[in-house]
Amino acid sequence: MSFIETPLHDQLEAAAQDSRPTLIVGAGIAGTTLAQLLRRAGQHPVLIERSAGRHPGYMLALMPMADAAVRDLGIREAYRSRSVAISRYRVRSRTGRILRTDPIAEVLSQYGDYRGISRGDLLDILTTDHAPVTTGTTVSALRDEPDADSAATVTLRQGEQVTEASFAVVIIADGIGSTTRRLLDTPITDVDTGWGGWVVWAPADDQTDLGEELWGTDFLLATYPVKDAVGVFLGGNRDDTAAAPEAFVARVRRQVPSPGPRMNAALEAILADPDPYFWPLTDVRAARWTTGRTVLLGDAAAGFLPTAGIGAGMAMESAWVLARLLLHHESNDGGPSLPALLASFEARQRPRVEAAQDNSRQLARLMFRRSRVWAVVRDLVARRVSVATALGPIRKLLADLPSVTPPAVTPPTTANSPTAER
Repeated sequence: MSFIETPLHDQLEAAAQDSRPTLIVGAGIAGTTLAQLLRRAGQHPVLIERSAGRHPGYMLALMPMADAAVRDLGIREAYRSRSVAISRYRVRSRTGRILRTDPIAEVLSQYGDYRGISRGDLLDILTTDHAPVTTGTTVSALRDEPDADSAATVTLRQGEQVTEASFAVVIIADGIGSTTRRLLDTPITDVDTGWGGWVVWAPADDQTDLGEELWGTDFLLATYPVKDAVGVFLGGNRDDTAAAPEAFVARVRRQVPSPGPRMNAALEAILADPDPYFWPLTDVRAARWTTGRTVLLGDAAAGFLPTAGIGAGMAMESAWVLARLLLHHESNDGGPSLPALLASFEARQRPRVEAAQDNSRQLARLMFRRSRVWAVVRDLVARRVSVATALGPIRKLLADLPSVTPPAVTPPTTANSPTAER
């Protein structure tokens, strides 16, 4: 990663230069995208992250709603060089037979890029410019007064060290299991599919544009290309996966002796990984995103199931919209109060995010079942329903991407705040 580990005191001191000191909790995709967009405009948001180390990540299929943030960060060339174009989507039956191969690029290319990238590579690209972060840091208390003229007071904890600071805006982006969100007593709902599975990397093959999925009677084997590798997910009902990867792979092989070359390589990769990451397939939805000067972002607001492959793209889109609104507010002193601005962000983005999340949930109801009869029905549906139809709600979102008035500021070009296009 290109994050720069920075003492909390140094970040707080830099933020004090800003007319609107900002705290971003969580250095994942949403939080990092927002931090870098604000920094590119010459601001100094404080970025904290609870984890001291980072998992190498997993594969992402980024839809075109990420393109606006990529463009404004000046990283499009790096993004394209560290990712691969996904142009075909293939689905195999419960016996391994190919049901259909759809030209997904033809469906999505009218809106922008659809590319496969590892989470680690994406964070590397997002942090190419100056990217301070303070790790091992959490929020242990948060006081957000309703008075529009007040600031949010935050208690930051690093081990035994406690620091209290005030911020004009607090963005909570610390993931689907956000501990900071709990401090706001925000109601949440969730969907637990009862499924989960292992995520590993397999060697790249000669079909770098192909995403492929095999749906068994009680399992899913899915592969998605990234730069120089293929991301693999093997999952099923958690009662079945509890038997460990070796037993579950043997179960898959008994059902599908000939799954195809890529799927064979994927199963071998699961067995070869000494400690594969296990991903419980759950999601979460916050009933509200904003409380005064505090706003939820990314997975903390709405954590997605992977079924539609849209969670990371929506997180980047939301970060871009929020950055644009904050920067426009900075350049217009007579505009709405910050609480009103954050409320307007929620009014804009929450319906879009929840529509995408609904699509993911609908696909999950189709996919995550353990039934031979249902598998037969699902094969019949998959043979007849194109990916364009399955992603109909997401195509509507892509056809109506958000537009926010550009900020009327001229970004400085200093050594500590690089903003020049690269």
